[in-house]
Amino acid sequence: MSAPWTQFYEEGVPKSITVPDSTLPELLDSTAAEFGDRPALPFYVDAKLPPSRMTYRQLREATLRFATGLFQLGIRKGDRVAILLPNCAQYPVVFFGLLRLGAIAVNTNPLYVAREMKEQFEDSGAETLILLSTLFPRFREIRAETRIRRVIVVDIAETLPFPFRQIVHLVQRKHGEFVAVRPQADIFFLPHLLAKSPATPPRADVAPDDVALFQYTGGTTGTPKAAMLSHRNLVANTAQLSAWFVRAERGKEVVMAAVPFFHVYGMTVCMIFGVHAGAEIVMVPRPRPIEPLLQVLHKCHATIFPGVPTLYTAINHHPEVKKYDLGSIRLCLSGSAPLPLEVSETFERLTGGRLVEGYGMTESSPVATANPLFGKRKVGSIGLPVPNTEARILDLETGEPLGPGREGELAIRGPQVMLGYWNRPAETAEAIKDGWLRTGDIAKIDEEGYIFIVDRKKDMISASGFKVLPREVEEILFLHPKVQEAAVAGVPDAYRGETVKAYVVLKAGQEATPQEITDFCRLHLASFKVPTQVEFRKDLPKSLVGKVLRRLLVEEERAKG
Repeated sequence: MSAPWTQFYEEGVPKSITVPDSTLPELLDSTAAEFGDRPALPFYVDAKLPPSRMTYRQLREATLRFATGLFQLGIRKGDRVAILLPNCAQYPVVFFGLLRLGAIAVNTNPLYVAREMKEQFEDSGAETLILLSTLFPRFREIRAETRIRRVIVVDIAETLPFPFRQIVHLVQRKHGEFVAVRPQADIFFLPHLLAKSPATPPRADVAPDDVALFQYTGGTTGTPKAAMLSHRNLVANTAQLSAWFVRAERGKEVVMAAVPFFHVYGMTVCMIFGVHAGAEIVMVPRPRPIEPLLQVLHKCHATIFPGVPTLYTAINHHPEVKKYDLGSIRLCLSGSAPLPLEVSETFERLTGGRLVEGYGMTESSPVATANPLFGKRKVGSIGLPVPNTEARILDLETGEPLGPGREGELAIRGPQVMLGYWNRPAETAEAIKDGWLRTGDIAKIDEEGYIFIVDRKKDMISASGFKVLPREVEEILFLHPKVQEAAVAGVPDAYRGETVKAYVVLKAGQEATPQEITDFCRLHLASFKVPTQVEFRKDLPKSLVGKVLRRLLVEEERAKG
């Protein structure tokens, strides 16, 4: 493979790597054998409470017990198992445990409303659900309409010792968040399952090229679908990250896992990479508000801190940030949204660490490019292809490769590129051609191989790192009895990077307020998808064939700015 950009890798980063021929559970087994007594999963339910702790040896044993328990419940290779959890100590246990049987994890966003859960469960064909106890009422709304046959309940405080578990439950009751779920014939509790299951699951025939994960994405077409990521895809991307973090030391790092594991970025860059590195993976269930996260960073002395621009921005602008010790932070990779130069420079001054921007997609497990941490960085660039990854720019009309400086569609190829979309052969063929993943992003590559995104995907909105599909929000707006037309676009936002704005044309004779519109959306959409701005208009810009021109709406917003 011709990869001229490798000459600009920082010292120590290999031009190519050998991807381990292993599965994800084997990756954990290897780390447990080498660093069995090392703390693996410090988990802070609350920054004011001591964390729960688990060593790598204990983590491995728990995954073995969970695999046995699942097998006894009837789970077999290829079965889809939905995970509906925030970052917590139980997440790696259930994830690696179900993979030992060759089952497939279906990541589900805990912020989803019942309707969104139902759609994902139905599309994936999941018959088993692992969920947080406080989310059970939401699931109960749609349970009869799904294929879910068995539910495994997780109590977020169950890994805490006495009396801290009781303290968490008291706080939950105070805020109306405590949910008592009773065991039934089809409802099980994780601690009971682990306690009665031996750490000797039946041997499953799991191969590196088997599917490990269904990760839902809008992809390049805007329709939610499951990217099928294999064990090899995720192991390869982890090895690529390990090569890029050339100054990271196995068995000595502390990874701050503030990015959620249900997002592929948090799963690969925080959880799986952390396990591969034998790192302490410090988890928090939610990174906002930012004050508790700063308290945890102060306590845990994190050395590697993957994140999104809004997290770093919030830390930079916290009025008392200097009272917290952040000097342990050395290596930070920002993803999911463009990283402003001012944000990275301010964060580096505060911590003394290095913060660089990377780029990827769900379909690439996700990391495809990154700026060198201690090498040459270019303002506005998403960096260089990581080892074993190729990138090129394709002509928008002909699909032919273009030379340096020419703008076209960015395409990438490497061992981290997905197998395809679940049950969508036509969309798979459109996204991957001759092994090249068409990203849908318009970009250019300079003579040194640094890539610059010129324009974002046509419609996708990236609000605080969360991906929002305009069409999905528009469909909800059209359900409002007063709405005649609606369009949704991502508009610039100083904090979120982009935010969701709705442009609404009301039916003749109708009146409405922005609050009325957003309240209606909140009933049907996860909070991050709800428009933060609503503009009422007499009409919407359209093409000659009547298609709403979102690009013109965005251009209007930029002109205002």
